[in-house]
Amino acid sequence: MEEATTQPSVRQGGASRGRLLRVLFFTTFYISSFTFGGGFVIVTFMKRKFVDELHWIDEKEMLDFTALAQSCPGAIAVNAAILVGCKVCGLAGMAVAVLGTILPPMIILSVISFFYAAFASNVWVAVVLKGMQAGVAAVILDVACGLGGNVIREKSAYSLTIMIAAFVCDFFLGVNVICIILAAAVIGILRLWLIHRQRRAKA
Repeated sequence: MEEATTQPSVRQGGASRGRLLRVLFFTTFYISSFTFGGGFVIVTFMKRKFVDELHWIDEKEMLDFTALAQSCPGAIAVNAAILVGCKVCGLAGMAVAVLGTILPPMIILSVISFFYAAFASNVWVAVVLKGMQAGVAAVILDVACGLGGNVIREKSAYSLTIMIAAFVCDFFLGVNVICIILAAAVIGILRLWLIHRQRRAKA
């Protein structure tokens, strides 16, 4: 009964745990197989699949997962898979999501390593990679606009100020992304502390 209340959006239709894990594995495997350009691209695909299609998590949770995946050590894609898998089906879901995420690059890179010399000097491969870079830039822009739009729709002066300040520090001032994330985390902690303090004063 407790599991049903903690994950209501995932258990719709009485789906069995085994089927849920299979869908999670093949979904993360598919996403990872067609993701080029880094972790932020895989976050875009995860949002479309897990938020828009499967409705396993909502947009706010996806935004939180993205922030956590970016701020924690390790690859963003793996970190995001851990968070989504754990939300969907606990520890088993976490393991399945990570496995589905790391298998495609491992297989592809293993094959490429055997034919590296041919790939490195092939003009057609270079042309394909150039085209993929443009596509990746468009995908990253799409997810940035989508997640940024959610913050704007909240109409929270606090969130908007942090978002604008983070953009200015990164784009115009060249501040390290890690410093920006840590500063935002400290601001969030201070804000939460002030809220609790005000509540105690009123009580």
